[in-house]
Amino acid sequence: MTKLLIRLFIKDSENVKSERVRSAYGKLASVVGILSNFFLFLIKMLAGLLFHSVSIAADAVNNLSDASSSVITLAGFKLAERPADEQHPYGHARYEYISGLIVSFIILLLGVELLKTSFDKILHPQQVIFSWLSVAVLAVSILLKLWQSLFNRTVGKKIGSVSLEATAADSRNDVITTSAVLLAALIAHFTGWNLDGYMGVAVAGFILFSGFQLVRETLNPLLGAAPDQELVEQIQQKILSYDGVLGLHDLVIHNYGPERCFASVHIEVSAGEDILKSHDMIDNIERDFSTDCNIHLVGHLDPIVTDDEQLNRLREQTRLALGEIDPSLTMHDFRVVTGSTHTNLIFDIVVPPRYPISDNELRRELAEKISRFEGGTYYAVITVDRSYVSTTNKEEK
Repeated sequence: MTKLLIRLFIKDSENVKSERVRSAYGKLASVVGILSNFFLFLIKMLAGLLFHSVSIAADAVNNLSDASSSVITLAGFKLAERPADEQHPYGHARYEYISGLIVSFIILLLGVELLKTSFDKILHPQQVIFSWLSVAVLAVSILLKLWQSLFNRTVGKKIGSVSLEATAADSRNDVITTSAVLLAALIAHFTGWNLDGYMGVAVAGFILFSGFQLVRETLNPLLGAAPDQELVEQIQQKILSYDGVLGLHDLVIHNYGPERCFASVHIEVSAGEDILKSHDMIDNIERDFSTDCNIHLVGHLDPIVTDDEQLNRLREQTRLALGEIDPSLTMHDFRVVTGSTHTNLIFDIVVPPRYPISDNELRRELAEKISRFEGGTYYAVITVDRSYVSTTNKEEK
């Protein structure tokens, strides 16, 4: 069914990098959710009214709220389509994250309500009304909700949508909830044990746990989560593959929504190379990233002196001294300024987030090592940088 719907309603369905195709997937999933959940609302409400079943009627209202969640998701995809404007130069694609966050909060709200209702049933147990028609309605609901979950998860993974993955989790929770209601009804019918309230508490706990997980997952991209390690390595390897690039540092990656990736980086080239040739290479790198990877990359040309024997020796000594403190630390922008009484070694070092050694302590320890270098009186002028990606480049100069 999923493949059939995609084939019927999504043109160029494999081109998920296209904003138009992503939006079409999101709208299809949202419309499917609205129609299927409204169908479940109608049949459950009808069964609830016919058999005077409050539990089935309540489950029908839950399906109506699921349809509302799909409306929110649809609105998120529609708003995310809006082009960039003066107030939002990076576009509106993060609306998709916001809609996913709203759905996550709805899941938490339903979990709290189910927990309250379940505790009330434990304190004031009621006789479970059993009918085979209600069993059939619940079975149909479970199967349809299971398909909804698989459908949304498949589409969500295909287009990288946290909003649809949240909707898939919501449908999965409904499968578990309705299955628990059905199981409790069958147990009560065949054994006389009324476990409805206890089953509801267990299900509510699971829903609340998954809801908190979804809030964290949908909130992360809004707060500015670290880029994926695979993406970082892909960018580094692609830049280093260009002839004339000696290294790179200060890579920063921003995400302004799915397929809205912006990055900046300092690209190291030989200071002896023609500046116009190096600048042309940087332009080519930026253009290739835009075309090949859909990444808006800005490259800063950083000339590196490679033919100065003293500078190369001091740079290598400093790199080794830094490695003695911590092999994960890297350095860049190394310069040597020679004076009549002393020589300044000027450079930046990059430390990972939450590094246990303070900046001042790190400077002091490295400066002490540098002061003991043979061949002169050396002073270190150190700038401490923070890494804004999940890995650091091990080939810094």
